[in-house]
Amino acid sequence: MQQDSVPYAALIPPSQELSGQNGGMSFVIFPADEDGSPALISMVIGTNGLAPDEAILGRPGHGRKCAAIASWLNALTAHGYAWAKHDPVRIDLDMPSSTRQRLGAWEKACNRYGKVLYAVFTPPTERASNTDEVVLRALTAFIDLFFEERRIEPKAAFLPGAERLRREWLGRALPSIGDKELQELLESRRFVIIEGPPGTGKTEMARRVLREVYQGHGREIQFHPGTTYESFIGGLAPQDGGAMGFTFRPMPGHLMHAAIEARKDPTKRYLLLIDEVNRADLAKVLGEAIYLFEPEKSDREVHLHYEFPGIGSTFSLPENLDVLGTMNSADRSIAILDVAVRRRFAFVPLWPQLQVVQQLSGQKLQSAFQQLVSIFIEHATTDALPLLPGHAYFLGSDEVAHTRLTTEVRPLLEEYLAQGYVAGFADEIRAYVDLITQRY
Repeated sequence: MQQDSVPYAALIPPSQELSGQNGGMSFVIFPADEDGSPALISMVIGTNGLAPDEAILGRPGHGRKCAAIASWLNALTAHGYAWAKHDPVRIDLDMPSSTRQRLGAWEKACNRYGKVLYAVFTPPTERASNTDEVVLRALTAFIDLFFEERRIEPKAAFLPGAERLRREWLGRALPSIGDKELQELLESRRFVIIEGPPGTGKTEMARRVLREVYQGHGREIQFHPGTTYESFIGGLAPQDGGAMGFTFRPMPGHLMHAAIEARKDPTKRYLLLIDEVNRADLAKVLGEAIYLFEPEKSDREVHLHYEFPGIGSTFSLPENLDVLGTMNSADRSIAILDVAVRRRFAFVPLWPQLQVVQQLSGQKLQSAFQQLVSIFIEHATTDALPLLPGHAYFLGSDEVAHTRLTTEVRPLLEEYLAQGYVAGFADEIRAYVDLITQRY
């Protein structure tokens, strides 16, 4: 098919005419402007607009799936390139200039359709052992998405393969860090925060790192709304003054104690683990000590108002002291970390993991978890996605499925509904609550 001197082959919405302009979601292949380059694989909105696929394209899950496929493809090959627009329905916006530069071999297609191209994959121009496999996977993933969004399932013989492929790229929609990656990040950045929904094992991962990587050389504390600069850094505290009654003396806080302990053996790394780090106002708790949290500038120091035992009147962080925090991204009642704090810590995600439930749970809890993950991926906004309950809520045998779902998952979801956190897809959540109450 050819239009305005830009040839293409496409799968278009069933209701569209086979010639002339069309609208809605289409799977399109564009040949390169010059011979010898591979074709561009893409998802496109017809130049006639969103109809008849407004509901598909406007659902958060469609853009989220395209982004997951693009991330997955970029991880599969070092020479190809995949990109997805954050919001596919924004056909008033052209693709980023950096993406255009990567698509120079398809300049005519980009000039003509740049505003309606919302997911692309350029096959590797350099042949590698897995090039054909990567291209086939890209084609299959995008075509499968095209049909899945129209609720057209593969034939029974091909369904297991399609589901395996979906699980592969869907894992990129809920990315998580592993113990090894966390260890490497602590070695390079020193100050790290694990963030994610409740029940994903953030605290357990942090404790495991303290136990296994640091050999228990460290301490664990927990932040709460009453945590202050004095309790974390240090300040005046009442002491028994005998006949004179109470007197106030400088007392080190948790961070000073960690620094003192770390300096006792500079050859061993020391970890300060802070659970629920965002339950306190971290900017206020750190005060001027925020200046010290620069992983590559260990010579920094701050002057203190008092002479602290074991510290003195100046304070610095020893090079062998690392800080690891956990942060519940679903808790809307607590302080938001400011930009200055975020710049000094490396933030890593820990999302609910399907494979954990598949390995450790019975079929009922597996099914309930997969359905809830699907609802959040399809319908949750970016702000609401971190509310997805973690896999810890769904661990156990079929015998405990009813108890777990009705006493842990259902109250949590009902609280989300009551607080208006899932207003954009409340009916989907209510239907799910009814389902787990009646079926399980």
